[in-house]
Amino acid sequence: MCQTPGCGAPAVYKVAAHWSDGVTAELKTYALCCATCLPTWYAQACRKQAECRLAPGETLGKPGIYEYQAGKRDRELRRRTDLEINMTTSCKSPSKAR
Repeated sequence: MCQTPGCGAPAVYKVAAHWSDGVTAELKTYALCCATCLPTWYAQACRKQAECRLAPGETLGKPGIYEYQAGKRDRELRRRTDLEINMTTSCKSPSKAR
């Protein structure tokens, strides 16, 4: 289900970014949401990513939009760069480790 409080629609998108600590790598999930709520969640993910402070050796990519399918592994999800391009929010790189 969409994570927007009170929405109740099925989640069709996963907003996530590639994260690694140098040993482990995974998609860091910001939200599971419906198409209507996607712009809000994508903008929020971009803000959070830009504010993120990374530890030495950590990397965090720009948030992406993926077609969510329950039971599928992250690497099996289709990235929707066409939707990312159409979003009005531009994502910036996270701050460097301190």
